[in-house]
Amino acid sequence: MKNPLKRLFDFLLPPRCINCGSVLNQENGLCPECFNNTTFITEPYCSKCGLPFAVVSDSRGKKLCPACLKDKKPVLRLSRSAVKYDEFFKKSIIAFKFMDKTQNAKIFAKLLKTAGKDIFQEGVDVLIPVPLHYKRLIKRRYNQSALLAFELSKLINKPVLNGCLIKFKATKPQVSFSGRARHQNIKGVFKVKNPSLVANKRVVLIDDVMTTGATLQECAKVLRRAGAKSVDTLTVARVYD
Repeated sequence: MKNPLKRLFDFLLPPRCINCGSVLNQENGLCPECFNNTTFITEPYCSKCGLPFAVVSDSRGKKLCPACLKDKKPVLRLSRSAVKYDEFFKKSIIAFKFMDKTQNAKIFAKLLKTAGKDIFQEGVDVLIPVPLHYKRLIKRRYNQSALLAFELSKLINKPVLNGCLIKFKATKPQVSFSGRARHQNIKGVFKVKNPSLVANKRVVLIDDVMTTGATLQECAKVLRRAGAKSVDTLTVARVYD
């Protein structure tokens, strides 16, 4: 039962849908209509990269997408995302990332907890947010990935290493590029500040959206070179056809 102060707060500032802004009876993040219009990523999906639907089985019966079947030395252990990044859900992500709707982090963290069940079952030691270059951080005033990591940390009781992985070189926004150019744009711009913090650790990289995965892959390579035992990725949304 809610305490009187909480009831008063909800009366003055009632919880609202993170997508359409309508008033909610409970703090569940989405109104019924927006919930029904959100494409949640559920099985079947690739057991490695989490790509929905386009899966085949390998010799051991694991469901893998064609790309993961060909990749004999994957840098990532597992990748998971909560929802499809489409025109409908895009609104709430943009509001969170660029319009100071930082309160959305609590709702998104709940989605991450659900989406990351496979990762957590495999074992996790630390959460690391994908970093921003300091110039972009000053301009935006917060790193949305760090907010997600700290909220998720509260839910799964795992520490956050914020500032361990840094982006030391400024780049043009990834949205300016496509395909291979995204990998080139982000290559060699990250480093681990203190490798001893990630040595032999099972790391989960946290970000808001996976598009091609170029940024997450580059971060994972740097972490593995620094001694991380494994690297998984967990994002709120993912772009796919």
